[in-house]
Amino acid sequence: MHSIAVAGHLCLDITPPLGDTVRLKPGQLVEVGQLSITLGGSVANTGRALADLGAAVTPYASIGDDELGALLLSKLDAQGFGTPRLNVSSQLATSYSLVIERPGVDRTFWHHTGANDEFDGTFVRVEGHDLLHVGYPTLLPGVLTDGGRPLHTLLARARAEGVTTSIDLAVVDRTSSVGSLDWHSILELAFSECDIASPSFDDLTSALRIDEPYSLALVDRLADRMLDQGVAIVAISAGGHRLRLRTGSAARLRRGGRVLAPLAETWADQALTVPPLWVDNPITTNGAGDASTAGLLFALSGGATPTLAAALAAASSALVISGDRPTPAGVTCLEPTLATLFAP
Repeated sequence: MHSIAVAGHLCLDITPPLGDTVRLKPGQLVEVGQLSITLGGSVANTGRALADLGAAVTPYASIGDDELGALLLSKLDAQGFGTPRLNVSSQLATSYSLVIERPGVDRTFWHHTGANDEFDGTFVRVEGHDLLHVGYPTLLPGVLTDGGRPLHTLLARARAEGVTTSIDLAVVDRTSSVGSLDWHSILELAFSECDIASPSFDDLTSALRIDEPYSLALVDRLADRMLDQGVAIVAISAGGHRLRLRTGSAARLRRGGRVLAPLAETWADQALTVPPLWVDNPITTNGAGDASTAGLLFALSGGATPTLAAALAAASSALVISGDRPTPAGVTCLEPTLATLFAP
């Protein structure tokens, strides 16, 4: 089994369940449900989904030396992660998000970046891993200094060791401090050392300041751009729209580290469009995109075909939306052909 390192953004998600009639008004007392405190951020969401599927996962992230940090550590220990490799800040608090989510409405985040500001990738040990996934660099100011050079350095250091590299993004708030950065240049630099990229449509369009509405033609233009900048496998998700999977040449895939090189001939020059699986009773969209990324990475690490990898990405996302976890039993129930990925 390939060893997977998941590095980057980590926080606690604090979620008060809201009724569908809730409106925020000054001075109003709003009745909410029982508080949920869960691991959040890419490291937790993608890492836990990978662990649920059966991968060996090592998390790398920055937390604070505080009560929330202690709680976060206990949750990492209880949820199937390998030994955490954490930078503990003495200056910054542990990151958290207030997840505001009403039934049938996409979630809103009130987020404190906290110790994620100190994550610059220098403490990530790439040796001994086969795949390095860096999640939400758009929320990690420490890797964005000097035009994104620290992010590029981390990815280049991994690829020099034969490690397959992967990036997922988060939506860029144009009014925030990172919103004013030159994301065209930052992403171009990062993609030059990135083997797999799995951003959402909203991630890309917010970073690149594209206001054009969703279309498959626009998705393909974005994918073409990323492939031209050096990415080997591009997977662009778009909520209720389809997942678009595009890949580069066999020659590029053979330079994709220990995970991709053996798959070069099978995965070269692919273009797949996969619809989302229907969920009868959607519970949450929180972490659905991360689960899709986890499904793709797990399938790749197991040598799956592009068709099976895309199917596992869709099934993993659907299970999270339904309030479940993407376990082998769960995904094969949704798509029986996926059973071959978990055969002993």
